[in-house]
Order: sequence, then C-alpha cells, then structure tokens
Amino acid sequence: MMSVKSDQSKLQRKAAILVEALPYMKKYNGETFVIKYGGNAMIDESLSQQFAEDITLLKQVGINPVVVHGGGPQIGTMLKKLDIESEFIDGLRVTSKDAVSVAEMVLCGGVNKNIVADINAKGGCAIGLSGKDSSLVTAEKIIRKRADGSEVDLGFVGTPKAVDATFIEQSIANGIIPVIAPIAMGEDGQTYNINADTMAGAIAGALNARRFILLTDVSGVMNKAGEILTELSFSDVDTLIKDGTITGGMLPKVETCVNAVKAGVNGAVILDGRVLHAILLEIFTERGAGTLIRE
Repeated sequence: MMSVKSDQSKLQRKAAILVEALPYMKKYNGETFVIKYGGNAMIDESLSQQFAEDITLLKQVGINPVVVHGGGPQIGTMLKKLDIESEFIDGLRVTSKDAVSVAEMVLCGGVNKNIVADINAKGGCAIGLSGKDSSLVTAEKIIRKRADGSEVDLGFVGTPKAVDATFIEQSIANGIIPVIAPIAMGEDGQTYNINADTMAGAIAGALNARRFILLTDVSGVMNKAGEILTELSFSDVDTLIKDGTITGGMLPKVETCVNAVKAGVNGAVILDGRVLHAILLEIFTERGAGTLIRE
C-alpha cells in the first residue's frame, strides 16, 4: 500500500509540474539544453530512472536535450578491482596510461550505455558517444602549476581545445538524444580523460545552447546565510568570489558556467540532481530550482 501511495504522489507531483509547464513548452520549443549528469543522481537507481524519464519528456515536448555524463566513482571502483594505483597530487588525480584505458572502458562502455539504455527504455531514442566519435572534441593535455610555480604532470588528463558539434546537430535534427562520455583524443594521438563539467560546458558553448544545466549534489550557490541565490550576473559572481562566498568545489563549477555563457550559452544553471524532477522544476516553473548564471 505504501508503494502505491508513493507512486501516486510522484505522479501528482509530475502532473502539477506539467500543468505549470505549458507556457514554457512553447517558449523553449526547438531549443537545445545541455545537461551534465553525475553525482548521486546517477548512482541512485530511482533518481537515474527519473532522470531518464525527464530527458525523454523534454524531447517529447520539443526541447532538444544533450547529455554529458561523468563517472568518477565507477572509475575508482574499477581501478581498485584491477589493482591499479590511483595517485593524487595536491588533491588532483594523476591518470596513468593504464588508468585512462580503464576510464575509457568504464565511461564509454558501462556508464554511457546504461544511460542510453535507460532513456530508450523510457521511450526516447538515445545514442552513446564520446569526444572521439566524429572528432567531436579535440583535447589538449592539462599541466597544473603549484603555488610555487612548479608544474604538476597529471598524466592523461585533458581539457577541450576544440569542439565540432556537427554530428550532435545532425543527431538532434533526426530526433536523437546524444549521450556523451568525457573522453577525447588529442592532436598528439593520445586519449585523454576530461572533467565532465568542463566537457559539458564546452559542448554547450559550441551548440549555443539555450541552457547549460549542471546537475550537482548541492542546491546551488548559497549566500553566507545558507540561502540559495536564484540568479547571478557575472558581476555578482565576481563579488561573491572576492568576498569568499563562492569557494572550494563550487568555484570551478561557477567558472565553468561563466565560461559556457561567454562561449554562447544563453544561461547556465547549477542544480541539485538529488531533487525529484529537478530539471523539470528548473525549466518549467517560474521559481526555478537552482542558481541561474547569465551575463
């Protein structure tokens, strides 16, 4: 009985969102939304199924979703199973030749295909890709510097140097939902693992997406009183960084959003993927559900 009541509650919640969504469906018809998918939303089975439903629904109402996913925990688990050591320098994972091969296997194989299968099972038509496919993303090696100026070699860790969105655009035009793993080839012929946030932001910019949605395990950018800030301009972001409100792990996420907007995205959103139907609440309600960053 509890399960039936729970299912009814979920359906009622979704129905309420859709009623409020009607004006926004017309507003966003034909627009592209790039969604970075990761964290607990991807690990929790009920949330992952709900994510697949919501992505399928977006396509059905005329929005073009493009999914870019992570998979750090899954990579870590497989490295441990294979007894491949994973070294960290200054908090950053060093990716060896063996480790990047495992990352490609996990991200492009298991993780990517599971997401594709989930979306297809919900009535969507998804295709699994990586940055290597159709030379979608060209990577370049990252060299980090310490505070003393010395360099840290992270191995096969890259960042997007160029994005050719042609195949994504062709997929969208044919009613297909691209699901992209953050693995890409460099001009040096090497394979690189790319931070999924960074990869998603670069793809969103190349597509001139209406929205770049960054699903996280936090509610959004908070002020010092712990209240969510629903909308920020670039100048707001600068102020909040300078006064220490935006720090730690939130800082690179905000910078990724700012870079995406500078590259051509209309607006970027930091959103809590643990919230039921978070994407629908953000897109289809007046109040939204996260922090929107615009110029």
